[in-house]
Amino acid sequence: MASAKSPRSRRRSVPKVRKGQAKWPLTREQFTQRFNERFYDPAFAAATPEIDRIREIAAEAYFEARKSPRRRKAGKGFALPGYQLPIEWLETRARIRAAERQQRNRRSRSRVLLICGASRNDKTCPGEISKTFRLVTTARRTLEARRIEVDLLDLSALTSEYGRVILPCKACVSTAMPLCHWPCSCYPNHALGQVNDWMNELYPRWVAAHGVMIITPVYWYQAPSGLKLMIDRLVCADGGNPDPTTTRLKDPALAKALELKGWHYPRHLAGRAFSVVVHGDAEGADTLRRSLVDWLSAMELVPAGAAASLDRYVGYYELYATSHETLDRDRALFEEVRNAARSLSNAIRLIRRGRREPDDGLRTPRPK
Repeated sequence: MASAKSPRSRRRSVPKVRKGQAKWPLTREQFTQRFNERFYDPAFAAATPEIDRIREIAAEAYFEARKSPRRRKAGKGFALPGYQLPIEWLETRARIRAAERQQRNRRSRSRVLLICGASRNDKTCPGEISKTFRLVTTARRTLEARRIEVDLLDLSALTSEYGRVILPCKACVSTAMPLCHWPCSCYPNHALGQVNDWMNELYPRWVAAHGVMIITPVYWYQAPSGLKLMIDRLVCADGGNPDPTTTRLKDPALAKALELKGWHYPRHLAGRAFSVVVHGDAEGADTLRRSLVDWLSAMELVPAGAAASLDRYVGYYELYATSHETLDRDRALFEEVRNAARSLSNAIRLIRRGRREPDDGLRTPRPK
């Protein structure tokens, strides 16, 4: 927690807001070309007049920058109750608040958000399920056998479902922490056609969980792109501003001034337990496992026991074509995944019974 006397809060003048990078807007010709690319299929030819009419409406929204065309007054609980906020943001906030109430209800069943980080399933181009999903299935059965409610989040839907997207983080936090809103207010941006953002559904699912278990492969020494997109968009859960009226949505000067007064960095997901399982075939599993553990710990989630953090190789430098058969033979890995799930369920039970962590009540001198 940042105090009013911290060095960050002593500066009085608001730094200059730097400009000059973006090239906006597109030319009318560029906009038309990009819009029409969505209707490349010859089957759309019969609807050309209707598409042209819709394109003109979309162009008007783009050139007028109508990001959030539907708004209503913020209402009670906001610094500026009369300020008009996007309806979609208010609806996501309401779902988050409902999830918080359920998560804090001592009579509710323990809930785990079980995340499959692989980008492959049998409806993507490979036409085969991922080894990750098989490990996820093992974890799910183990958790459910312990009467844990499992919310399975399969990120491979990003590659196989129509209209399923996680849009990239715009790094508002790098301008000033209060400019990063909880939940994220960057999307949808209707003027840019940036819609169908899955995060509006995923934020409440993270909040509703008592524990989080991530099972993922390593892609080129890093997290799969879908998992990384979600990770980046969760920055607002760690210090994000729950009241966009204080910055009049995206006014960078107001956000800088607010941070300089001493920002309190609310940890919106703190206290939930976590487990991480990473597998690879050649390199990088240990590095990614450490990265994910560090990330979750930085958000003040609580690591379960030592068995809950795991990295392993399936068919080390062996053929991809036979990797499922190799996994079949690795019975120890399946048992290690079960132990990771058991460790997580044990940690959730202890936390919900009131276990206090050694660093409970400590205040960091370097919040960020």
